[in-house]
Amino acid sequence: MEKRTVEGYVDHIIFRNEENGYTVLNLKMKGAELTCIGTLPAIGEGELIEAVGTETEHSVYGRQFRIESYETKVPEDSAALERYLGSGAIKGVGAALAARIVRHFQTDTLRIIQEEPERLAEVKGISERKAREIAAQVAEKAEMQNAMIFLSQYGISLALGAKIYHQYGDGLYRILKENPYKLAEDIQGVGFKMADEIAAKIGIVADSEYRIRSALLYILSQASAQGHMYLPEEILTAKAQELLGIRVEDMSKFLMDLAIDRKIVMKERELPDGGTQTLVYAGQYYFLELNCARMLHELNIVCEDDRESVRRKLGQIEKSTGTELDEVQREAVVQAASSGLMILTGGPGTGKTTTINAMIHYFADEGMDIFLAAPTGRAAKRMTEATGYQACTIHRLLEVSGGMDDDSSRVHFERNASNPLEADVVIIDEVSMVDIHLMHALLCALVPGTRLILVGDQNQLPSVGPGSVLRDLIRSECFPMVRLTRIFRQASQSDIVVNAHKINNGQKVTLDNKSRDFFFLKRYDVNVILKVIVLLISQKLPGYVEAKPQEIQVLTPMRKGALGVENLNGILQKYLNPPSPEKQEKENANGVFREGDKVMQIKNNYQLEWEIRGINGVVAERGMGVFNGDLGIIRKINPFAETVTVEYEEGRFADYTFKQTEELELAYATTIHKAQGSEYPAVIIPLLGGPRMLMTRNLLYTAVTRARRCVTIVGSDVTFQAMIDNHIEENRYTTLAERIVECSREEWT
Repeated sequence: MEKRTVEGYVDHIIFRNEENGYTVLNLKMKGAELTCIGTLPAIGEGELIEAVGTETEHSVYGRQFRIESYETKVPEDSAALERYLGSGAIKGVGAALAARIVRHFQTDTLRIIQEEPERLAEVKGISERKAREIAAQVAEKAEMQNAMIFLSQYGISLALGAKIYHQYGDGLYRILKENPYKLAEDIQGVGFKMADEIAAKIGIVADSEYRIRSALLYILSQASAQGHMYLPEEILTAKAQELLGIRVEDMSKFLMDLAIDRKIVMKERELPDGGTQTLVYAGQYYFLELNCARMLHELNIVCEDDRESVRRKLGQIEKSTGTELDEVQREAVVQAASSGLMILTGGPGTGKTTTINAMIHYFADEGMDIFLAAPTGRAAKRMTEATGYQACTIHRLLEVSGGMDDDSSRVHFERNASNPLEADVVIIDEVSMVDIHLMHALLCALVPGTRLILVGDQNQLPSVGPGSVLRDLIRSECFPMVRLTRIFRQASQSDIVVNAHKINNGQKVTLDNKSRDFFFLKRYDVNVILKVIVLLISQKLPGYVEAKPQEIQVLTPMRKGALGVENLNGILQKYLNPPSPEKQEKENANGVFREGDKVMQIKNNYQLEWEIRGINGVVAERGMGVFNGDLGIIRKINPFAETVTVEYEEGRFADYTFKQTEELELAYATTIHKAQGSEYPAVIIPLLGGPRMLMTRNLLYTAVTRARRCVTIVGSDVTFQAMIDNHIEENRYTTLAERIVECSREEWT
């Protein structure tokens, strides 16, 4: 589209998002009016501006002008000056006072305000204090506008520029000149690469100390995003050399400087061959592991419950509830009753839920307060249905009260060391999904004497966030643990369960389609596979599993490619929720959203408000926080208010601004990683080759165990078998197990 320049004064600001500066305003020009949109945090009503941008046509609002850059012009006459000062742009100055100021100083008004603000006190109704306040406001607005113009030179958008200005104020000039890499440390949305581009434009040399330090911190940050708690020094330095594109002779000097500044922690580890290896942690991650290890040991106290007495009471519970536990399950309940911390692990169909129920009955009969929680809303819902006791997410249990966007390390919980949970027993399910941040927050909210029971399947994929908490707890061998291995008779009738265990054990799975709940449709052409998937969701499976098409989930190993999430979602949307004049649409960077679409939240948003609406839309409950992996349906797109309303499970409605829809993506198909902790009536898994590092046994195992009633795999039996044979596990650099063992030794010395 062709860019053009417009000039006029801001008559009215229709809408402004204070967080990101997105603004809709009415611009009055000579003989015309124009609706303008853009990231314009510093523009105020009454201002005369010259703006550059492109014209767009909105389906509802008609012609709009998208502002890409602008500059404020000095008002040319007394009327324009009055309009600007009296528009509300300056607090405490209304139309009448603006008229008196302009009448007194005429066209010299702005100069007086900027250069001789004390003279404003000459005007009736303005004290010396008020004069200073007016001058300060005008100066601040001018400073912000100048900052926006300055930052735009370096390719920084207005939205990001607003963040930078709010962070540093007029100190941004000094920071950019001395060390632009500080932006990457302090401001979300500025990574090393953006800071590096700014630095290059400013003239910072390639071997600058600031550049090297920032690169090292950036690589550690990227490593944590991949699940690692640390990096070996040799890997860190090799990655840094590659990123910097230069040879740094003595990288250890910069590492030592960062360690002195407490940005990183360096630890020596002895190797089996007698040598040593240096582990480099981002500072917070070393102390997260250390503190978790200490708090776990503090909880791990022997309780006074007599084991034989527990067994007698357990026998009574079995009789009264009509359940029959095997010896391993009984041992699990006894262990839970006599331990401050206990781990229960096992695959599908091994009786974890039955064991949890027995624990709940025992503790309830003892008059104890019991809290149940899981990492995701779906997992918590499953826990509630399976136990009959109300379960919630760990975030809700800890009373999350907002945070900084997706940064789980900076989120605040109301329940913490100062305000611990008032519980006797806390049972957490799906612990394999819990990362180090969430485990640390949970442990902070527990006091010694509270029993903590951790339940999970260590063969599932690890958490999305950093750490490998469940595996490290088991690997440490420092805490009571019961492993359930027996597949119970009812579960053994399900080929989903039987085949899941075969996959996990590396055994051959029979693909003769004689099963009632596990099907393999051999197809070797991408287009044929896509047609089969559409047919299964739209016609075949809904009736078979008694579910709506939107409840049937396609799970795929990859994001890209013909059978990746992105392509599958486009195709499935086309067939399952086609365009219609009755359905509003919204297009953003992630594609087109349509009313009725199935969507997923793709980042943690601790500050997004939701509400449960009762009859006639009356709000029954409010809360905050929508989390990575939450599934919902778009119920309404309001082009006038520029909002999208999504209904999540439990009838939670959340309103997104159009800008916030960047946190959503279509979810007819999701990656297997995103499906952790969830369960669906039916799952469809397309398999037709992929990278060996990705196509692993535990990925397939996780996908199959997401299905409640039916698994259908469509694709190549060769790929299927190759995944079973591929026992590569994701190697995460974590040392929680080592920290736990160290703390254990300290207790005995």
